[in-house]
Amino acid sequence: MKLHTLNPQTSFAQSNPMAFSTGIRLLRCYHHQFTFAAAPSGFSGVRKAASELRFLSSVNPPRKQIRPVSARRRVTEEEEVGDEGNGSVIMRDRDSNEGGGGGERIVHAELHKEATEAYMAYAMSVLLGRALPDVRDGLKPVHRRILYAMHELGLSSKKPYKKCARIVGEVLGKFHPHGDNAVYDSLVRMAQDFSLRSPLIRGHGNFGSIDADPPAAMRYTECRLEALTEAMLLADLEQNTVDFVPNFDNSQKEPSLLPARIPNLLLNGASGIAVGMATNIPPHNLGELVDALCAMIHNPEATLQELLEYMPGPDFPTGGIIMGNIGILEAYRTGRGRIVIRGKTDIELLDSKTKRAAIIIQEIPYQTNKASLVEKIADLVEKKTLEGVSDIRDESDRSGMRVVIELKRGSDPAIVLNNLYRLTSLQSSFSCNMVGILNGQPKLMGLKELLQAFLDFRCSVVERRAKFKLSQAQERNHIVEGIIIGLDNLDEVINTIRKASSHALATASLRKEFELTEKQAEAILDISLRRLTALERNKFVDEGKSLRVQISKLEELLSSKKQILQLIEEEALEIKSKFFTPRRSQLEDTDSGELEDIDVIPNEEMLLAISEKGYVKRMRPDTFNLQNRGTIGKSVGKLRVNDAMSDFLVCRAHDKVLYFSDKGTVYSAPAYKIPECSRTAAGTPLVQILSLSDGERITSIIPVSEFAGDQYLVMLTVNGYIKKVSLNYFASIRSTGIIAIQLVTGDELKWVKCCSNNDFVAMASQNGMVILTPCANIRSLGRNTRGSVAMRLKEGDKVASMDIIPDALQKEPDMTLEVHQRKSRSMNGPWLLFVSESGYGKRVPVSRFRTSPLNRVGLIGYKFSSEDRLAAVFVVGFSFGEDGESDEQVVLVSQSGTVNRIKVRDISIQSRYARGVILMRLEHAGKIQSASLISAADADPEVEDAAAVEA
Repeated sequence: MKLHTLNPQTSFAQSNPMAFSTGIRLLRCYHHQFTFAAAPSGFSGVRKAASELRFLSSVNPPRKQIRPVSARRRVTEEEEVGDEGNGSVIMRDRDSNEGGGGGERIVHAELHKEATEAYMAYAMSVLLGRALPDVRDGLKPVHRRILYAMHELGLSSKKPYKKCARIVGEVLGKFHPHGDNAVYDSLVRMAQDFSLRSPLIRGHGNFGSIDADPPAAMRYTECRLEALTEAMLLADLEQNTVDFVPNFDNSQKEPSLLPARIPNLLLNGASGIAVGMATNIPPHNLGELVDALCAMIHNPEATLQELLEYMPGPDFPTGGIIMGNIGILEAYRTGRGRIVIRGKTDIELLDSKTKRAAIIIQEIPYQTNKASLVEKIADLVEKKTLEGVSDIRDESDRSGMRVVIELKRGSDPAIVLNNLYRLTSLQSSFSCNMVGILNGQPKLMGLKELLQAFLDFRCSVVERRAKFKLSQAQERNHIVEGIIIGLDNLDEVINTIRKASSHALATASLRKEFELTEKQAEAILDISLRRLTALERNKFVDEGKSLRVQISKLEELLSSKKQILQLIEEEALEIKSKFFTPRRSQLEDTDSGELEDIDVIPNEEMLLAISEKGYVKRMRPDTFNLQNRGTIGKSVGKLRVNDAMSDFLVCRAHDKVLYFSDKGTVYSAPAYKIPECSRTAAGTPLVQILSLSDGERITSIIPVSEFAGDQYLVMLTVNGYIKKVSLNYFASIRSTGIIAIQLVTGDELKWVKCCSNNDFVAMASQNGMVILTPCANIRSLGRNTRGSVAMRLKEGDKVASMDIIPDALQKEPDMTLEVHQRKSRSMNGPWLLFVSESGYGKRVPVSRFRTSPLNRVGLIGYKFSSEDRLAAVFVVGFSFGEDGESDEQVVLVSQSGTVNRIKVRDISIQSRYARGVILMRLEHAGKIQSASLISAADADPEVEDAAAVEA
């Protein structure tokens, strides 16, 4: 087997590529049997750089011709160097100075090692120099060089636009010796508001469109820097905040980084494909990002759950709806995750008679081509893959996106929309792969690692800037001190200068006479005569005082890590206040991107029953028929051992049910997702529906049909702490839950009710004490707060129940609760319905109680015996039948699971001190565990006799 002789002018790979590739394949096949040797090329006995050992890859011939030698099956011991020669190339180095051909030296070069080293060198060059952004400023080298070149040209946000060709030429000539198309494409992308969440360049002209239209040529377009770019990336660049490195020809310096003030990598995201590695980071909202950064500053040990309170997910520039947060959590935790994005649509009714409708596409997923989307929909309609569509029009203009999809008569918009999500890019996924350059190495990082890496970098920038300012201030203060000394001794200074025969002698005389440094002496000599006045001296004195204060502050800053972090927070908040924009992408809490079944499920009334051990079931409202007061009731179904009923309520199928746990966490799930079952079934464990932690119990559930802005949730704990939170805070709840109230040790969240500021809160203790207070008196707080004391409890007493007196209690227009209480002392409604644990109850008119502020003992509402306690209290008397009597009904649930449903009108009206009447007999059923109010059924329910129904 032979090697071809090399042409002195060209390499073997260039002259005969087919033979070269064949030789490589043969080399792989027979590397265990053959060792190839070649003539030397001037080696000096030690191995030189890898570029000198490339196997047949150099275009220019070496100084000494490489002579091919025959292949041998084994290498002698004298020739062996290092490992055995499997797949190696033997290079013979003949030194011409050693007597005509003697002194040959053998250097082994393993082919696979050479290929590995060459490949890794190329891969790292692509990774660091082109494809991947730096974690610290979030920029790739080409983007950094474009922004720096524009900064050097003075193209600030307040200066006129300049041709993009001028900027591209500047970047190519000074910093980035690559193709002009690559530089211009990068510049264009930084100016597109549909590519970056916060564009870094302000473009003027045609910079492309969301339909993938190409931008105009660089000779036609103009640009300048955005104000955000100057404030976020280029501020303090001249104050020695970052290192400057030589450019490609060592003729100029360029910054290795830009001193970013907020994490630009998370703000605008990044995408790039390198060698064996890629990155894909989603963009985020500026305000949310700054809030998360501040939270990280205040609590470096903050958990991912706490950071998600401030930055719940990405915010794409094209808007859309992010489906679920499982992919977000995975991406933030590990650096990799899949986020499903769905376009934002609306349904418009075209003809009310024929009920023809149209689907309006208002927003599309990130990085989706709108023109291709419309073309794909038309193609599906033409192939009859997508049915029910009659016409498609793109009515988008400068005001926004609007793609109209008209439907045929009788077509269900929900089904068509579901098919659009399934068959087109109207629903797509964004695969997060958060890889960035950190300390010169590519690294996959989660959210906390990215924020921490930026904070470390920002601390270094602030520290270097402070040292730079301190050095300047100290130098200036040193000169000012010398000038003041000269002005204080003005006559002697003038005489000294006049006596000197030269500048050097004058400098030396001043230094000797007044003990000045050379810089101080030079400053005195350079001062003009008009600055020798007393007024100018005062200016120097004031400047010296200001410099000393500045030096003191800078030294204090450099000595305190806490102050450095505080300054970082202040600068980030300043950027947020100037450049914050509302969130564009909507977050929707769902586990999948498929269309929900809520549109095809009737919004019917349903009953929900929850046990203390966390079993829930959904039943039809007619499951429990009306019974007479004082009967035993009907069993709610089978219960587990040592289990008891916890709550029983009425809601509708489309309601979103909020589940509040004893640990102060709130979860959410649609009501229709709870499996419907019969009365005798045991129910479904809540852990199959909610992500509950170990030992966590659901203590209160609130069905919400609409998250109105004027609605609040009033929360009351077992230890008597109360607070009011806006209902909007719970519109979007993660599957892992969010914090609803901050609890102290030993306290539990027990009661949650929905109210408005015009409503009143009625609270009662187990001993029967009652407090009525306006909801407006309870201060609205955030979710992560504890609240204030609700009522002053006596020893051994606890809070028993809470209910809301709605604003609808006014019998007459403009009659408030206080006026109604003063005018009405009769037994008319509304009433407070009391239910005791032993099954007794009564109605007491609300007019018998006066309103009072919080943290009071309250008034007696029920006089109990020593063995009895209050189980629940309700406000009744707002729903009346045709006969003028209350048509409300109360459902009582005992600890053993027996349910009794009775009319409120059957419960007698008594005074505050009365014991009440029997509502439910509890000989073998324990105590009353829970009670709830429901509305009357449309049809007259069949009243079952207690003797005919077994518990």
